[in-house]
This record gives sequence, structure tokens and C-alpha cells, in this order.
Amino acid sequence: MTVLSVNVNKIAVLRNSRGGDEPNVVRAARACLDAGAHGITVHPRPDARHIRADDVHALAELTREYGVEFNLEGNPFAPPRPGYPGFLALCEQVRPAQATLVPDSDAQLTSDHGFDFSRDVEPLKPLVAALKGCGCRVSLFADAHGDPGLDTAAGAVERAAETGADRIELYTGPYAEAFAAGQADPMLQRFAGIARRAQAAGLGVNAGHDLSQANLGAFLGAVPGVLEVSIGHALIGEALYTGLEATVRGYLAILQGAAPAA
Repeated sequence: MTVLSVNVNKIAVLRNSRGGDEPNVVRAARACLDAGAHGITVHPRPDARHIRADDVHALAELTREYGVEFNLEGNPFAPPRPGYPGFLALCEQVRPAQATLVPDSDAQLTSDHGFDFSRDVEPLKPLVAALKGCGCRVSLFADAHGDPGLDTAAGAVERAAETGADRIELYTGPYAEAFAAGQADPMLQRFAGIARRAQAAGLGVNAGHDLSQANLGAFLGAVPGVLEVSIGHALIGEALYTGLEATVRGYLAILQGAAPAA
């Protein structure tokens, strides 16, 4: 079964908008884990717009307490600054189970594209090796480019494997947009093709961005072998209406009921 890692960045956004410690990020993460989530994800930005370095340490301790995965996302090329020691340094300090590398910049509102593997393979290799030396499984944020019939992203996926990474995380924003527009089928074919090529190259496949209870089942039914989904924005938004426990359990029901693609 695909596992669910809940991204709690948005809890920190709300906390930071007022100052203080409410809502409490660790308490929210604990509620998700008590409801059955398989892990916790955070993406600390250098500008500390939501998750801060102290949150990373606190959540690492929480996930160790529960014996679940801690997935730390970030741009390994972003330089350190006051309050942010750098992504590699954070991983060295807290030893997350998984490090997901994302090529975002300070100007981006959210992560909205994967790495350019025609350009980034060589710079990524030593970073991947260093993270694996910390005991981290390494995943790289990746686009599903290309025509679904021609699968023109195949070369990019194969180059991602050259970095030494263990997995890719498919950036699913384009799928979510297509689903909302009633045009999901061509996009699902594209993602399924890229997933198969990644797996043939020896990479595991994760997925995340704009996945929701509305579109998750169709995605998992069409895209083979998705090991993990990282979901935050939609899940926290839905929880405003039904609560964290009910919302997490809703996602778990979808994961348990999804018919795996061949």
C-alpha cells in the first residue's frame, strides 16, 4: 500500500502569521500520527516563512518517538543564512529517514517544478552521496514532461538515476490542474509512463503537490507502484472542516482502497 506522509508546513504558516506558538506544529503532527499517518513531511525554507529549524528538531524527535518516517524537503543548493544552517546541515543534525531534494528558490510561492536532469546531475551527485552517508534515503523532485505516447522524459528519468538517488518524487501539480478541468486521462498516461521508466531505471516513485481526497484515488489507480504520497495543503485545508483525525483517516481509506495499476 502507498504510505501517507503529512506535510505540516501550513500549520506553521498559520502560527507565524500571529506569532507565538499556536497552532502548535508538533501537536498537529502528533494528531496526524495518532490518526494513522505513516510519517511527517516538512520543507523548511531559508527565509523561515513557515517551518523553522527548531521545528525540524522537534518533529525529528516526535517521529523517532512514534517510530515513523520523517521526510525533510529542501533545496540543497540554497546557502545557509541566520536561522537556517543549510539543508545538508539540517539533515546531518536530525538524520531524517528521507531527504527530498527540491530546486525551489526564495521567490517561489511553492515548489512548482522538478530538477533539470540534463544540467543538475553532476552537481547533485556529491550531495546525494553526503545525504546517504547520513543514513537518508534520497528522493529528487521530478517533472513528468513529454508526450504521453512518446515518453520524451525517459532520458531525464534515466539521468536522475545517475545521481545515486533512491527515488524520485513526481511533481503532481499539472495532474491536479488537469483533473480539476476534467482532462485527467492524458496526464495520467504521462505520469504512468514516467513512473514505469523510473522504476525500470531502479528508482522508487513518490508523488506530491496538490493531491487531494478528490483526485488521489484516480492517480493511484493509474500510476503504478507509487510508494509514498506527501500531502499538506489540501489535507490541512480539508481538516478545517472535518478535523485532522477524520481527514487523515479519509486519506488512509483512499490509499487502502486504491486499485494498483499494472
